[in-house]
Amino acid sequence: MPETAIETGEAATTPLNDPAAPADPSEERLAYRLLTGPDTREFCARISQALADGYVLHGSPAATFNGTDVIVAQAVILPHAVARADAAVASAVEGLTVDGEYDGEGHA
Repeated sequence: MPETAIETGEAATTPLNDPAAPADPSEERLAYRLLTGPDTREFCARISQALADGYVLHGSPAATFNGTDVIVAQAVILPHAVARADAAVASAVEGLTVDGEYDGEGHA
C-alpha cells in the first residue's frame, strides 16, 4: 500500500487545502467561511469541496482585479447556521409579544 503524506510527514499539497478548515476532523467546522483567491480552477475546486462538505453558497460572489489577476470571493455557510439564526430571531420576536400577540410597543 502506498504511503500517504501524513505517514511520511509531508504536507499534503492539493488545491483543495483550505487554511480555514479544521486540522483535526473532530474539530467543529466554522459556520461561516469566506473563500478568496485568484479566479482559477483551483479556486473553483475549493468551492466545490466546500459544497461537498455540506456548505451552501451565501450571497453572490465578488470579483476584483489586482493589476495582474482577477481575485474572487465567495461566502459559504453551513445550513445549521441559518436555522440557529432563524431560531434566535423567532425567540426575540416572541419576547416582544404579550400573550402571543404583538402589543404594538417596542422595536423589532
